[in-house]
Amino acid sequence: IRVGSYFYRVVGVLRERMPTGGTGGSQAAEDYNHDVYIPLETNRVRFGETIVVRTAGSFIREQVELSQLTLTVSDIEKVRPTGDLVRDILSKHLRPDWAVTVPLDRLEEAERSKARYQMLLVLIASISLLVGGIGIMNIMLATVTERTREIGIRRALGAKRRDITVQFLIEAVVQTTLGGLLGVVVGLSVVFVVPALASIWELKLPARVHVPSIFISLAVAVTVGMLFGWYPARRAAHLDPIEALRHT
Repeated sequence: IRVGSYFYRVVGVLRERMPTGGTGGSQAAEDYNHDVYIPLETNRVRFGETIVVRTAGSFIREQVELSQLTLTVSDIEKVRPTGDLVRDILSKHLRPDWAVTVPLDRLEEAERSKARYQMLLVLIASISLLVGGIGIMNIMLATVTERTREIGIRRALGAKRRDITVQFLIEAVVQTTLGGLLGVVVGLSVVFVVPALASIWELKLPARVHVPSIFISLAVAVTVGMLFGWYPARRAAHLDPIEALRHT
């Protein structure tokens, strides 16, 4: 690519990041998504030393310096130890003309907000699963009532209670699994359609598909079917065959 009067070879593209700063203080938000990073030595060769001119009244001082070094850690628990380590290293090798800023309060607040958001999602998902499970149970109970005579005939022909239980459990699991598959299809559609629509208005909405979540959601659907289908299945299995045959 060409930047200014020079050409550069692209060796990597950074993952898109949300703007940082600009919240809860006077610091302006910084958007790193349009930045181009080049090696420091390349910068010195092409542009010479970076000269920073600082003025204090009539005093002017020129100094070659790096304005900022940004470190990223993998875990919030490592933020404070990493900051202490950087301070210790700089204090041994450089003059005390630097400052180490550890935005720990902002990170902790972000973690708390993330935890609250996740708890809200878990609560909503739990309520949805409970309502859906009760709906499945009611449907299966209605099915047992409608098929009472069929159950009596099967029992009269030698079907065991276990066979009836397994039959209705499978039916309940099939219903919840189909519902889970439909939810996965709708979710994937939203993941791909919404960013495409947002791009029309020049908005960037990064979206990712977390594959393990798909299998987890299907496993949850199967579990809900087994839990809420158990009572109707047991009720069907314990019907008296003679009374079931009399049912019209």
